Formats: sequence, C-alpha cells, structure tokens
Amino acid sequence: MTDTERDPTTIAGFVDLLRLKELDENHFHGWCHAGAKMRAFGGQVAAQALVAAGRTVPESRGVHSLHGYFIRPGDPARPLTYAVDRLRDGRSFSTRHVTALQDDTAVFTLSASFKLPEESAGRQRAMPGVAPPEALPDPSDAWSGEASQGYWGAVGRYTFDMRFAPEPSGEVTDPGTTRQYVWLRTAQRLPEDDPLLHVCALAYLSDLNLASTAALHVRPPRHRRNGPSRVAIASLDHAMWFHRPFRADDWLLFAQSSPTAGDGRGLAHSDIFTHDGRLVASVTQEVLIRHRPRAGG
Repeated sequence: MTDTERDPTTIAGFVDLLRLKELDENHFHGWCHAGAKMRAFGGQVAAQALVAAGRTVPESRGVHSLHGYFIRPGDPARPLTYAVDRLRDGRSFSTRHVTALQDDTAVFTLSASFKLPEESAGRQRAMPGVAPPEALPDPSDAWSGEASQGYWGAVGRYTFDMRFAPEPSGEVTDPGTTRQYVWLRTAQRLPEDDPLLHVCALAYLSDLNLASTAALHVRPPRHRRNGPSRVAIASLDHAMWFHRPFRADDWLLFAQSSPTAGDGRGLAHSDIFTHDGRLVASVTQEVLIRHRPRAGG
C-alpha cells in the first residue's frame, strides 16, 4: 500500500498511521496527512515519534512522559523518517530522543521516558462534574463553514467521536482563565493487545482541541464557528505525562484550561479522565496565536 492509497478516515487507516515501517533498528518510516491546509497535523507527528521511541524499548517498560517541539510545519504530501537516539537504559527507566525528518530536515523533536511499573500509594484530583458523553449531542452534523473544513471535515469526524460539554454549573472559574471540556474516543475499537498503540492514539487525540483552548478569548471553538477565523493558531511544544492505564477507544474527558495568553502565545493544560473518573494523563502545550491580515489588507 502506498502513502497516497492510505485512508485516514477509517479506523484501519488510523491504526496503519501508527504502524511505522522499520528501516533499521533506529530508523522508522511513517506516512503523513494534513492538519491545517498544507500543514501536517501535529498530533500525528508526535504520536508517530512516540511509536518510534516505543519500538526501541522493551514491552515491559511503559511510557510515562514525553516532551516535544514543533520546529517546522510538516508537508502532508511527503513521508516522515523518525531517527531514534537511545540515550539510556537503566534498571527502571529508559530514555529516548527522536527527530522527525522530511528530506533530512528536522520538523519535530521528541524526548520520551519509559519505566517499569511498580506498586505505590496513589491519589488524584477529582474529575469535574460535567455531563456524560451519552447526554451530549454529536456536533458533526451541525457544523458548517470553516468548522466543517480542513482536518476535521476531511478526517477527524469519521475517525473519532467527540462531544463538547458545557462548563459544570457552580464551577468556580478564575478570572482570565479559559476552559473547554471535551469527550473523545476513537470511533471504533482498537486492537486489544497493544498498550503502546493506545498511548500513541491518546498523544494524537491530545492535540485536537488543546491549542484552541488557549485562543478562546479571541476565537470561538470549532463547533461554534460559521465563517473563517482571522486568528491563526499553531502548536509550539507539547508535553504529556501518563499516570494510569486506559483505552483510547473508551470515552475520555479532556478537562482543558488556559491560565494565560500574551506576546502572541498562549499556555493550555488538560487533565484526561476515564468515564469512571480515573485521571490517566496530563498534557501541557504552548501555542502561537496570531491574527491573520484581512483580505486585501
């Protein structure tokens, strides 16, 4: 199957997106699809880079954190090569550095850490009391204009289930903080026996709405936009921490907030909960926020 024959609008195509071809023990090949117009989707590049790192680590060690930087916009018409540097393998932890390349030019870098599981006392913050996904409408059919174009219109709405939840009544909102609550899962079941696939699928999902949370003070969320936005956003970096096991094909609540924006940048954070309230991951991202010039301006 060639890159152009792959179909990211099916769950089989999504799984294939995360099944990289091994070129040698430290280099992997991945195909690419668009996010914004003429730009690779950042969540895809981060997820594939994590796949590459995970393929060089024993299966007994699960990823617990990643830190990535988006260096250049990837070209969705060209494949990606992922070069893995095996920095360290200790008794409990393994560390990897991955560079995503197009035509020998770096477009993304990732550092990831893996560890052996261990028993310890635990605690977590409570899940916000938002409406469950079953009680919320599917926004896809109601979207129009810009909201139905680009990545989501072409790929996302066929591959994932998404529900936007209103802010819980009585929720105390800090002045100056923007918030967004989103339920997400893959539209169909994923393979049962591949924990790395579910982790990398979550890395992909984590980039779908987080950046927009940082820009809510100047740009409405996707499902409420009816025309073109004059605000452009792009991910600058991406960090994730994985706390507990989960499945990416079960409903996950992304409780997102942004405490600050300025200097053309915004900071956004998401806690990710299972349907039954377990905190399974956390994400932080810095976002570029710029106003597009008016047509003819």
